[in-house]
Amino acid sequence: MIGIIDYGAGNLRSLQNALTHLHHESMLCEHPNHVAMADRLILPGVGAFPDCMKQLQAQHLADAIQNAVNHQIPLLGICLGMQVLFESGTEGESCAGLGLLKGKIVRMEDNQVKIPHIGWNDLIETKADPMLNGLHHPYVYFVHSYFAQDYDENDLVAISTYGSLSIPAAFRKGHIWACQFHPEKSGEDGLRLLQNFLHTESEGRRG
Repeated sequence: MIGIIDYGAGNLRSLQNALTHLHHESMLCEHPNHVAMADRLILPGVGAFPDCMKQLQAQHLADAIQNAVNHQIPLLGICLGMQVLFESGTEGESCAGLGLLKGKIVRMEDNQVKIPHIGWNDLIETKADPMLNGLHHPYVYFVHSYFAQDYDENDLVAISTYGSLSIPAAFRKGHIWACQFHPEKSGEDGLRLLQNFLHTESEGRRG
């Protein structure tokens, strides 16, 4: 069962519809016991970094996510859900993240283009990775004003470009997957990435 972390922000229907299209059942995880039932987790994101973290903590979901990752449950973070996987964010106020990936989230700055970055962009592979299996010159959909910096280069899988900015677009660290873009809104390329995640090997909750 695919668990979608539900912290009360945003419409999760498009993600649920994408998973249904791929013939995978999903459930919304509003409580830690729901998270414990899932064999894969997706953390979507709409809103601001500090608000997301406060709500995850208020619902005791932050610890549940940490526990699941410690038990080798695959986790995919999408957009803001990707950003809170990092150590900290600076949106509105300095705020600690989940700390599952090295790095911080900062505001994008480029006077030549509009911020937020909204629209379709090429995804440029930085290294061969199972995350991008079967994808050739993928084109994906972004909506964001902040991006990751000071990250571990070994975790970076793909970038995109916007104006003068190099946007870290996809990361993988073991069973932790992260996308700055929205795979559920990125057509066939996004569905293929989701399919890759859904078929990644899991060690379950052993040990």
